[in-house]
Amino acid sequence: MKYLVNEFLRFLVRLALRVFYKEIVVEGKHNIPKGKSILMVSNHQNALIDPLLLATLSGLKPHFLTRASVFQKPFVAKMLNYIQMIPIYRVRDGVRNMEKNQETFDKSVQVLLKKGSMLIFGEGSHSTKRNLRPMKKGFARIAVQALQVNPELDLFILPVAINYSNHNHSGSKVRITFGEVINPKLYSQNSETLISVTYKALLPLVVEIPENQYENNLQLLINKNVDLTSPSAVKEFLDEKPINVKSVKTPYLRNKLMKLFHLPIYWIWLWMAPKVKDEAFIATFKFVIGLVGLPIWYFTFYFVMSELEEKAWAISFLFLAIIFLFSNKNGQK
Repeated sequence: MKYLVNEFLRFLVRLALRVFYKEIVVEGKHNIPKGKSILMVSNHQNALIDPLLLATLSGLKPHFLTRASVFQKPFVAKMLNYIQMIPIYRVRDGVRNMEKNQETFDKSVQVLLKKGSMLIFGEGSHSTKRNLRPMKKGFARIAVQALQVNPELDLFILPVAINYSNHNHSGSKVRITFGEVINPKLYSQNSETLISVTYKALLPLVVEIPENQYENNLQLLINKNVDLTSPSAVKEFLDEKPINVKSVKTPYLRNKLMKLFHLPIYWIWLWMAPKVKDEAFIATFKFVIGLVGLPIWYFTFYFVMSELEEKAWAISFLFLAIIFLFSNKNGQK
């Protein structure tokens, strides 16, 4: 039963992500080993959207570490455990709680020993800035601990990069790139080297905008329509700043039409928006509101109009609503 529920949720979320994003590009899936233990190490720019993308589009069924604060309510904790989330404690959760991380590491090791897959965000926190931050030690500790339990384990670290054209808005583009695997057995005696090797493998896969003049360079990239999901395109532009790149206007019309046909859902977001203090959670809240709200809005509208004997009008309206939903497009940001 649990398997069927997880498969249904995976299908539903994958479909919803394909609607939420105008374009999802997945590269390097041939780098994913078959029938091996896999520790995915990814950058982290977009709160819950990041793990949802990798859980539904990688072809794997990973367990993933999630900050422990979201496990505080028993019902929520039960649901998160059901979908293979494992709590990880941070300093802000208290020193005593930090000791519980050993249990988290033990659970992660057990997943790998059974030829499962784990997803870890190596930076340890999220940020919408387009660069790769220093790696934390957690993923290396799990890899080394797994190899200590079973030195013959076929374990591989899989670098994964997620790059967004617009972190906050639907109708945008996201690129997922799987890099070449790393064999942690080669570095099991030195976790610092393993961290460094993984960082260097992930670095060219992530869009890098230097901290110096970050905002100015970002705006220039947007104005010149450089693909913000492409590390090579961004690097080439920042290195050379070619003058033959055409500027483009931001395509707001499609997005406005989509909002017009989904006003109740948009109003819910406007009510919720002031409560979202962390920019990295904006897309997450929008996605969840849409995931839950869209079916309710469509069904309610159709039911009410049918009761008013306006079924044909309702079908026409919903047909246009779906067209504008799929044609929704937002510019880069």
